[in-house]
Amino acid sequence: MANVSVYNMEGKEVGTIELNDAIFGVEVNEHLVHMAVVQQLANKRQGTQKAKTRAEVRGGGRKPWRQKGTGHARQGSIRAPQWTGGGVVFAPVPRDYSYKLNKKEKRAALKSALTSKVNEQKFIVIDELKFDEIKTKNFQSVLDNLKVNKKALVVLNENNQNVVLSARNIPTVKTALTNTINVYDILNNNTVIVTKDAVAKIEEVYA
Repeated sequence: MANVSVYNMEGKEVGTIELNDAIFGVEVNEHLVHMAVVQQLANKRQGTQKAKTRAEVRGGGRKPWRQKGTGHARQGSIRAPQWTGGGVVFAPVPRDYSYKLNKKEKRAALKSALTSKVNEQKFIVIDELKFDEIKTKNFQSVLDNLKVNKKALVVLNENNQNVVLSARNIPTVKTALTNTINVYDILNNNTVIVTKDAVAKIEEVYA
């Protein structure tokens, strides 16, 4: 099992913790990780694009000029695609881009993402995160103490409003609960900061 240091909010090492190899020490499957990221981004797409075909554009019911004798090419409608203001050929319509991954594939991808962060030494365990008041400056000082100056994902075991709201105004920080973590957020952030309680919950749920 991998041993990682546990820090307090002042950035001082206060102990170590053994991580479960079934979650934090698996063989990284890049293909599954890629599938999970693509699926999540696809599921976020609204799919609300819409353009009108020649059947839906208003007007164009009358033939613009007679078939022969004008010197122009034959035309049947001023709403044909080659006309300005005409319909669009194969126009996009609202659609659902989402699709599903098997539960085992999603869990394996999440474990691979967590393992990759542990291997890169970008997985920080903190003994607790508690604030007496909502203050962005307090949260920023914790990041400074942990020497985290890039994008960070902070994983909490429970929804602590003082912590969540203190972090909300920091553009490089995203907070998540153990039941809402996903592969994209883990990979999209340089560092993953997890409380000891959250580590225990993750091992309980995904082991």
